[in-house]
Amino acid sequence: MSPATLAGCGALILWAFLALLSRLAAGIPPLQLTAMGFALGGTIGLLAVIVRGQARALAQPALAWVHGVGGLFGYHALYFLAFALAPAVEVNLINYLWPLLIVLLAAPIRGMRLGPARLGGVALGFAGCLLIVGPGAQFPPEAIPGFLAALGCAVVWSVYSVTAGTPRLARVPTEAVAGFCLATAALAALLHLAFETTVLPDARQWLAVAALGLGPVGAAFFLWDVGMKRGDPRLLGTLAYAVPVASTLLLILAGEGAMSWRVALATLMVAGGGFIAARAK
Repeated sequence: MSPATLAGCGALILWAFLALLSRLAAGIPPLQLTAMGFALGGTIGLLAVIVRGQARALAQPALAWVHGVGGLFGYHALYFLAFALAPAVEVNLINYLWPLLIVLLAAPIRGMRLGPARLGGVALGFAGCLLIVGPGAQFPPEAIPGFLAALGCAVVWSVYSVTAGTPRLARVPTEAVAGFCLATAALAALLHLAFETTVLPDARQWLAVAALGLGPVGAAFFLWDVGMKRGDPRLLGTLAYAVPVASTLLLILAGEGAMSWRVALATLMVAGGGFIAARAK
């Protein structure tokens, strides 16, 4: 596995904590939470870029800014909205359709061959996710908007991730992500002031926001950018099936769901799918 692909795996580990931290920040309006998290992550990233003398990397063409800000803002605004409207475990699993979409979109968009082993790994991992949300699951009608927002997350993030490695966008340096994060924070803040009521976070919420900005809404983007542009998006997309399992287990441990045989079996199926894909040439 290449260093770039390993960097992408680092992002996946950080994203395993995204759902739990989002629940800990519950009560903060979605756009406000997006603005706060990205302001912290973007500021830290910008300082790192300046210290390394890479500030000129922020001067990118309009297409790069539309792609970067559109992907980051669109995904996380929908993500936090989904968690505000629907049960956490179900939202988390619907959102994690994006690994499947990344693997499948890598073929037509990036011209990469999937092969039977990777397709088998994808199928096994996807079946593991379906096992948790399949027959027997209860979806309250009032949660449907939240589930639709979660589905929107999957579409936005998969398209953003795969297109990041296309010829025109692959040339954009990873350091530019700091600018995209700050622009996302500014856009979210403006929309928050226009459509939401500001909530003063308590100690728990501040801690959750800080953790989000440092990890899942901060360092993870830089690692993912490296993985998508210089690593193997097919392998990362398949390994990402481990994230919904780990994320769901964290939610259960935090009291946001219950352990069942479905979760245990899904864990084995997802891990098996990732192992099969990792062995593919």
